Amino acid sequence: MRIALGIEYNGAGFHGWQMQQQGIRSVQQVVEQAIAKVADHGVRVHCAGRTDTGVHALEQVVHFDTGSQRPRRAWTQGVNVNLPDDVSVLWSTEVPEEFHARFSAERRSYRYLILNRSMRSALQHGRVTWIHRPLDAELMHKAAQALLGTHDFSSYRALGCQAKSPVRTLHHISVKRRGEVLEFSIEANAFLHHMVRNIAGVLITIGKGEAGSDWTKEVLELRDRRLGGVTAPPDGLYFEKVQYPERFEIPGKVLGVR
Repeated sequence: MRIALGIEYNGAGFHGWQMQQQGIRSVQQVVEQAIAKVADHGVRVHCAGRTDTGVHALEQVVHFDTGSQRPRRAWTQGVNVNLPDDVSVLWSTEVPEEFHARFSAERRSYRYLILNRSMRSALQHGRVTWIHRPLDAELMHKAAQALLGTHDFSSYRALGCQAKSPVRTLHHISVKRRGEVLEFSIEANAFLHHMVRNIAGVLITIGKGEAGSDWTKEVLELRDRRLGGVTAPPDGLYFEKVQYPERFEIPGKVLGVR
């Protein structure tokens, strides 16, 4: 039987999603250990999208296989009992064998939060990226629109990115100001390593007035990461949600940032 879970986590205390060498804390590690206690056997969990050190998730989707018959609440409340406070299962559902958290996904969304004020925040430390210089959100939004559509995003991926193709399709990208916070939202069929943070870095530079609004397009056309600007910090980045074909009936419930 294959089970899918929606998982929320605060990434500040983890070295990313992916299992690391012994002694290094990862989200995958604690999730697999918690599920194994309920299933009464070891499991391997597959996620919709790996997140880096310090990156959070509002609704990461994972799946695992088990031969253990358990009521649905065991895969939510039961697993949560065995999870640390910075990870929580939001929902669970049984899915057909052809479902795969990563390969069945049609679209993925990220949210990047920027606290834009003169003083840093103690309460939001690790949950937003603090930029003390004033940012022009409207200019950042305008600049971002050049990235919509299908492009070669070589300039916006990490030098060590292992994806076979740099081509991705962006369906939505926006920057909005909500008081002291700028909310950068982006949706694509898939993302390259550091792609969102690299785009955010370029947009922040534009928002500061250090580059014109055409710079996003200019960087894109260079197809060279070495000329692509600064990678923004991970603190304000959230893996937001995943979209799957309707036949899988994935619940999906983003609780939002509190």
